Amino acid sequence: MAVSKQALDELAITEAEYEAIVERLGREPNHLELGLFGSLWSEHCGYKHSKPLLRLLPSDSPRLLVTPGSENAGVVDIGDGLAIVMKIESHNHPSAIEPYEGAATGVGGIVRDIFAMGARPIALMNSLRFGSLDDARNRYLFGGVVAGISGYGNCIGIPNVGGEVCFSDSYSGNPLVNAMCVGIIRAGELVRATTGGPGSLLMLVGSDTGRDGIHGASGLASRTFEEERELRPTVQVGNPFMEKSLIEACLEVIKTDHIIGLQDLGAAGLTSASVKQHPTARAA
Repeated sequence: MAVSKQALDELAITEAEYEAIVERLGREPNHLELGLFGSLWSEHCGYKHSKPLLRLLPSDSPRLLVTPGSENAGVVDIGDGLAIVMKIESHNHPSAIEPYEGAATGVGGIVRDIFAMGARPIALMNSLRFGSLDDARNRYLFGGVVAGISGYGNCIGIPNVGGEVCFSDSYSGNPLVNAMCVGIIRAGELVRATTGGPGSLLMLVGSDTGRDGIHGASGLASRTFEEERELRPTVQVGNPFMEKSLIEACLEVIKTDHIIGLQDLGAAGLTSASVKQHPTARAA
């Protein structure tokens, strides 16, 4: 093996996975390629540990308008020509490192998945788990997470309509932060995460690129909470006012029929976004 175990651990790649990469490429991967695999094969991006469990959930219904896992969010026909677009996603580890920004960007990411399909986001919900509030660290996490969720929702003008919170010592220092967004759209106006042919114009829009969020997909999967100070830069800094502008701009430009496909830019950045637009990538 041409790469050290420490280097693989930093990318949360197992030795078996490394051998699989070598077999697929027919050679040893370079540093850039290894980083790409580390991000795409992380639990955050690829659900490699939870996917077998997710497949056990019921997913067949005549009301489903997209195949589960094939698009950015689920779509359910609610009648009268309307559909709801919805998704729930966790932001556990980022929230344990930097509770305000971790929770806030969890909301921001889930909202992007909704309006990227052409739906108007109308409601937020959440499901939270914390350790006992007798512990100062847990109180800090609790306050930061709640402030991050509510603050981001207020800034983008989407109400938090409900949620739940439970406390148990098993979550001490390791909170579960699940954010959900619901949007509404006319059933025949869904926008897909697809691409055009050669010559199509690609537009990358959003907040300025900074040094925050680097290794947020692969790095967070392999580090421990004891390295919190070092890990804080891996948590993305939210920009809710930019996202509010982006929501309105995307929904407006969709009406022009100039959009072939739309994909949000989340963890792993352009790497993940471009792969998700490949017709066979999501089924893998």
